[in-house]
Amino acid sequence: MFCVVNDAFRIFARRSAVLLGSAWAFAGAVFVILVWLITGPTFHFSDTWQLIINTATTIVTFLMVFLIQNTQNRDAKAMHLKLDEVIRALKKARNELVDLEDLSDEELSKLEEQFKRLRTKAERDGTQESRHAEPKE
Repeated sequence: MFCVVNDAFRIFARRSAVLLGSAWAFAGAVFVILVWLITGPTFHFSDTWQLIINTATTIVTFLMVFLIQNTQNRDAKAMHLKLDEVIRALKKARNELVDLEDLSDEELSKLEEQFKRLRTKAERDGTQESRHAEPKE
């Protein structure tokens, strides 16, 4: 049962992300706001008139957070798997880079500094080999 619900939500989230990320969805949102603004004088810019847009945008925002997070989680996982496969396939790649997402912020910063030194060395030397060399601590 859980798998069915999970698959249904995955499909719904993906389709929603595609639809709601389109120019048509943006145009529709602008249209709704314009209609709301135009109706302001009719309703004398009342509290109820304001409450309608506030409630609608709050509900939409709340629901969109979950759809966006689901889509981003799936995309990030897929990208990590693809990069892991590339690292695994390259002979000169370091396999310890496969699980970078599990490192602490400090460990990631140290690794970033190592790669900056490698890039600087490659630019200075004008060689490709320095891209794959182990940085000196």
